[in-house]
Amino acid sequence: MPKYTTTDIRNLVIAGHAGAGKTSLVEALLVRAGVIGAPGDINKGTTVCDFDPEEKEHQHSLNSALASIDHGGVHVNLIDTPGMPDFLGHALAAFPAVETVAVVIDAHAGIEMVTRKIMEAAAERKLCRMIVINKIDHDNIDLPALVEQIRETFGPQCLPINLPAEGGSKVVDVFEHESGEADFSSISEAHTNIVEQVVEVDEETAMAYLEGEEVSPEKLHEVFEKALREGHLIPICFTSAAKMVGLTELLDKIERLMPNPTEGNPRPFEHGEGENVEALTYEPDPSKHVIAHVFKVTTDPFVGKLSVFRIHQGTITKDSQLYIGDAKKPFKVGHLFKLHGKEHKEVDAGVPGDICAVAKVEEIQFNDVLHDSIAHGHVHLKAMKFPVPMAGFAIESKSRGDEQKIAKALSAMEAEDPCFKLERGSETVIRGLGDMHLRVLLEKMKNRYNVEVDTHPPKIAYKETIGGKAEGHHRHKKQTGGAGQFGEVYLRVEPYEAEEGEGFEFVNDIFGGAIPGQFIPAIEKGVRQMLIEGCIAGYPMQNVRVSVYDGKYHAVDSKEVAFVTAARRAFADAVSKAKPQVLEPVVDLEITVPENNMGDIAGDLSSKRGRIMGSENIPGGMIVIKAQAPLAELSQYQNQLKSVTGGQGSYGMSFSHYEAVPPQVQQQLVSQFKPKADED
Repeated sequence: MPKYTTTDIRNLVIAGHAGAGKTSLVEALLVRAGVIGAPGDINKGTTVCDFDPEEKEHQHSLNSALASIDHGGVHVNLIDTPGMPDFLGHALAAFPAVETVAVVIDAHAGIEMVTRKIMEAAAERKLCRMIVINKIDHDNIDLPALVEQIRETFGPQCLPINLPAEGGSKVVDVFEHESGEADFSSISEAHTNIVEQVVEVDEETAMAYLEGEEVSPEKLHEVFEKALREGHLIPICFTSAAKMVGLTELLDKIERLMPNPTEGNPRPFEHGEGENVEALTYEPDPSKHVIAHVFKVTTDPFVGKLSVFRIHQGTITKDSQLYIGDAKKPFKVGHLFKLHGKEHKEVDAGVPGDICAVAKVEEIQFNDVLHDSIAHGHVHLKAMKFPVPMAGFAIESKSRGDEQKIAKALSAMEAEDPCFKLERGSETVIRGLGDMHLRVLLEKMKNRYNVEVDTHPPKIAYKETIGGKAEGHHRHKKQTGGAGQFGEVYLRVEPYEAEEGEGFEFVNDIFGGAIPGQFIPAIEKGVRQMLIEGCIAGYPMQNVRVSVYDGKYHAVDSKEVAFVTAARRAFADAVSKAKPQVLEPVVDLEITVPENNMGDIAGDLSSKRGRIMGSENIPGGMIVIKAQAPLAELSQYQNQLKSVTGGQGSYGMSFSHYEAVPPQVQQQLVSQFKPKADED
C-alpha cells in the first residue's frame, strides 16, 4: 500500500497558454522537491514531461504528462498540459482527474486566449482554481496592472495570496502574515482582502471576524477550502521558474490550502442507460467498491497501450478484477503503474485520489469508467464538452498495401485524442482543432507507425434537404426473356424536423394491399440509399419524411430489387419537385485580435459571407469578435489571420448549424454532380 492516505494527496492540472512556462514550472518544482537534481531544458528536449519525439522537435507540450512530488507530508500529482489552442483537448481531458486547476500566466504576455478558455472550463466543471503568475523576473513587466487585468477579466474573487518582494527575488505570504515589505501593494491590505473574502462563505466565521476575534490561518482552512470549491476565491501566486523564486511557497500553499480528494467537488458519475440514468453517489473510501475514471489513453512503444486513470473510490491492486463501463467482461489488472514522465513505476496498490495506469488492456477507451461491481451496471461520467474538431485533411496512402497499417494508426490515435475525429466515406478525412494539430498527428503516424500519407483539402460536408411537399412516381419494369422485374411506387415527401437522431421518418400509408407488406422494407431500403447518396448534388440528405401511399406489383415478376430501384427513382422524382436545397455547415467564430485590426477583420469576414454577432473589448488593447461564417470559406483562415494581425490574432471555431447555400453556389454544386446509374 502507498505510504500516504487519501487525505495526503493533492491533484493539480498545470494549464495555461503556450509559452507561459508550465513545463518549466513543473521542472522547477521537481528540483525544489528534490525529485531531480537540475531542471531539464525544453530546447534540448530533456524535461521530464515533454518526452515524445514530436514534443522535442516542436519544443512544446503536445500531450498531458504526469509527475509526482512529495512535500511536507503530502503526495502531489501534477499534470502538465499543452497550451497551444490546437491541443486544448488534452488539457480538458485531464480535468476529471484533479480537484484543482493551476492556471499559469506569463507575467509579460498577460492573459491570452487559452488562459480564458481554461478558466471558463474549470469553472464550468466546478473545479477549484488558482492562478500562478510566472516569469516575474522578466524585464518590462507591470505586475500591479496584470493583477488588475486578472480581476477585471475573471472577477474580484482573484486575490494575491503572496506578493513579490525585493525586486522579484522572493515572495512574501500575505495570507498568514499581516506585515512586511512587498514590491507593490500593501501586505496588510492584501491580508485583509483575502481573509475577508474567505470568511464571507461561512456566516459563523464571518461574525467572529467582524466581532474582532482572532481568526488564524489554521482555523480558516476549512472555510478557505469551501471558498475555493464555490469559486468564491481564486488565489494568485507569484513565481519565477527560471530563477527558482516562489516555488517553496507555492508547494506550501498546495500542501496546506489546496483541497485533497475528500474535499473537492464530486464528479458527475452516472449509472444506467437512456431514461434509467441515475446519478451515482460515491465517496473516497478505500474499503468500498472501486470506481476509477480513464482520462488518458496512449500507446507506449515499450509497454503497449497504456490507460491512465484516477481512482475515485475503493482500492485497486495488481490482483483486482475490474469491469469496464457496462460490466460485461472483467479483466485482471496484473501490473499497476505510477507514472512520472516517461517512467513507469510498478506499485502494489492505489487508493482513492491516486492516479495510476494499467497496460495492455485493449478494451479500455478514453473516458471509460473502471469498477469492480457488476451491480453498478453501465457506469460512466456525465458527458464532457470538448472543442469540436473542424479543421480537416483528406488523406490517401502514399504506398500501396499500407491501408491496413494506416487504419490501425488512425484508430489508435483517435482513441488517444478526444479532439481528433476520423470520417470514412467517399474519402478518409482526419479532423482536428487546427493545422498544427493535424500536422503533429501525421508526424506521429510516421514516427510511431512508420506510415505516410498524402493530404489534400477535404470535401465540405454539405447536406441536402427539401423546402416543400411533393409527390414522386416511378414504374420499374424489365423483361429479359426469363423472369422479369416489376415494381411501381408512389411516394410523398415533406420537410421533417426531428428533435434528435437522423432527421428522417419513413411512413407506410399503403391501404388495400396495393403493395404487399413484404416489399415495404425494400422501398425503405431504396429511399435510405438515396438519403446517403444525395439527389441533386451528391451529398447526404436530412430532415425528410417519406410516405409511400400507392403502387403496383406483379404476382410473378415483383422482387425486392425491383422495388428498391423504383423507390430510388420515385424518391429522386419527388425531391426534384420539393424545392431541394443544398445546406452548408456554418461555424461560430471567436476571433481575438488587436483593437486596431477590427476593421480589417470585419471586411474580411464580409467577403467570406460571414456576419459579426458581437464584440467585446478585453484588457491589453485586444478585442474578441464573435461571428458566424460558412466553413467552406475558412480553409486558409489561420494563415490569413496571422498575416492581417502580424501573428497576434487567434481564433477558435465550433460547429453552429446548417443553412442553405446561396443560389449561385447551389447551381455550381449541382452542375458538378454526376449521379451514378442505378443497377437493374
